[in-house]
Amino acid sequence: MPDYFFDTSAISKHYHEEAGTETVDALLAVAGVNHAVSRLSVVELHSVFAKKVRTGQLVQPDFERLTRQFRADVAKKRVRVVRLTTAHYQSAEKLVRRIGPASNLRTLDALQLAIALSLNEPERLSTFVCADLALCVIAAGEGLVVVNPESA
Repeated sequence: MPDYFFDTSAISKHYHEEAGTETVDALLAVAGVNHAVSRLSVVELHSVFAKKVRTGQLVQPDFERLTRQFRADVAKKRVRVVRLTTAHYQSAEKLVRRIGPASNLRTLDALQLAIALSLNEPERLSTFVCADLALCVIAAGEGLVVVNPESA
């Protein structure tokens, strides 16, 4: 059974309903697997919700509720947070040098991809869950099993 590594674009759908929420919720409901995000996603998720407040999609009390819910999921280990290491930064740099000239691989996406690749082991396949189509294409090209919740 695979583990699931969620990019911020995907995990945010669990906390705020939008296209792809049903798929993300179904993946998070799979028992007996690890559901992980990067430490980077912890910061990015707060930024996603803050932007929704600024654009009128959420009000401040919703922001507080959603961030509290996410922190509770992390505390209860429903979602595991993977720390960023020097090796992840080095891998991301190599990815940008190799892929960046031909594809739009942004810095934060390269870091997310580097972490997903480091979690992918032959005996325990990790599935990269991401709602960014360009990043999905790059991740698949790097050999990851990819689920885009917006097109699943």
